[in-house]
Amino acid sequence: MATINNAVGAINFVAMLLSIPIIGAGIWLATETDNSCVKILQWPVIILGILMLVVALAGFIGSFWRIPWLLIFYLIVMLILIILLASLVIFIYMVTVKGSGHLAPGRVYLEYHLNDYSGWLRQRVQASFKWNRIRNCLSSTSMCSELNQRYHFAQDFFNARISPIQSGCCKPPTECGYTFVNPTYWISPINTAADMDCLQWSNDQTQLCYTCDSCKAGLLANLKKEWRRADIILLITLVALIWVYLMGCCAFRNAKTEELFRKYEQGYV
Repeated sequence: MATINNAVGAINFVAMLLSIPIIGAGIWLATETDNSCVKILQWPVIILGILMLVVALAGFIGSFWRIPWLLIFYLIVMLILIILLASLVIFIYMVTVKGSGHLAPGRVYLEYHLNDYSGWLRQRVQASFKWNRIRNCLSSTSMCSELNQRYHFAQDFFNARISPIQSGCCKPPTECGYTFVNPTYWISPINTAADMDCLQWSNDQTQLCYTCDSCKAGLLANLKKEWRRADIILLITLVALIWVYLMGCCAFRNAKTEELFRKYEQGYV
C-alpha cells in the first residue's frame, strides 16, 4: 500500500511541475510589450497554471498523508482544469489561424491588413475606447525610437526585418508613397488616397501611425506570433498532463483495490 501511495504522490508531484510551464508561458506573455498593452491572454493562462499547481499540491498532500477525499478532489478538479486547458489550446489556435503579412515592392519587411485577422481578434482592437488605451500604452514604449537609432539610410531600413508592430505603427504604409527621411519621419506623400491610413500618418513622434488600421493589424500579427509560441508550450504540457492524470487514475484505482483486498483478508469485508 505504501508503495502505491508513493507512486501516486510522485505522479502528483510531476503534475505540480507541469504547472510551471503554464505559469511561465503566462508570465512571458505579460512581459511582451504588445501583450502587456492588450491584456487578453496572459492572466487566464497564469490563473489556470496557478489553479493546476494548487490542485496538484492537494493531490500530493492527499497521497502523502493518505487522505482519500483529497485525492478524489484532485481527480475531479484536475479533470476540469485539463478540459479548460484543452479548450484554451483549441481557442488560441482558432483565433490565430488567419492573418499574415504582405510583401511590398522594394521592401524586406511586410505590410499588414486588419481584415486578414479573425473577427474575435479585430473586436479586441477596433472599438475606440479599447484602442485608445492600447495606443497610449504602445506610444509610451521605445519600439519606434529604436528604429531611428538603428537605421540611418533608406535602403538599410527597406532591407530591415522589423517586427509587425513596428511595420504597422512606426511608419506609413508603403502604398502611400511617402519619402523616407528616417524610420519615423516621412515627407511628400504621392498617393494619400490609396488608403485611409495615408491620411492618418503624422510625423509627430507621439502620433505616427498609432491611429492607423495598419498599426492594429501589426499588433494582431505580433500577438498571433507570440500566442502561437505560447500555444505550443500549452499543447505539450496538456499532453503530458493527460498522461500524468491517467497514470494517477490507475494508481489511485490500484490503491483502492489493494485496500479492499487488505480489508477482505482481515475480515472487514
